[in-house]
Amino acid sequence: MSDPIFEITKTAQFDAAHRLPTGPKASYQRLHGHSFQVEATVRGAMTGPVGWVADLGELDAALKALAGELDHGLLNEHPGLESPTLERLCLHFAERLKGDYPGLLRVGVSRPTVGERCVLELGAA
Repeated sequence: MSDPIFEITKTAQFDAAHRLPTGPKASYQRLHGHSFQVEATVRGAMTGPVGWVADLGELDAALKALAGELDHGLLNEHPGLESPTLERLCLHFAERLKGDYPGLLRVGVSRPTVGERCVLELGAA
């Protein structure tokens, strides 16, 4: 029998302003804000003497630190987020997490108050 594969997930929240400079509607181009939720999922087999995929506390701290960098700021001011769509936010978090979490499988960013969500599937083993 092969080793079981698990998925662990943590979430963090942040509030930020943004505008879409080339948005198709004037309302997208105006400066406005949202409450965001980011979710990161790591996939893998249990490892080490503890028997876990990764330390959930460390994943939580890493995700909250990244969300904290964006919290109560203007997303457009961050490199790569000049046009801060949900897709680009997913890429932003994935690029920052994948070095420490090679089993990173999925990153999702949502705006719960407006019922919008985007998920980036990374396809980690």
